Amino acid sequence: MSHTILRLPEVKARTGLSRSSIYLRMANNEFPRPVSLGGRAVGWVEANVESWLAEKIESSQVVNKCQNS
Repeated sequence: MSHTILRLPEVKARTGLSRSSIYLRMANNEFPRPVSLGGRAVGWVEANVESWLAEKIESSQVVNKCQNS
C-alpha cells in the first residue's frame, strides 16, 4: 500500500487554510494530525486530508439544501 505524504505548503494549497488555522483546528481535533518524518519535519497523509475535505464539502452541501428548502 502506497501513502502519499503532503507537506504544509501543499496542505495549505489544497485546503485554502493558513498555517495557523490548520494548527488551531488540529488542537481542537478538527483536522487530521500529521505524521512525523523525523527531526522537525512533519507531513499529512494525503488520504486523510482528502477525506477531511470531502467531509467539509458534504456537510456544506447538506446545510445549503436545508437553507434552500
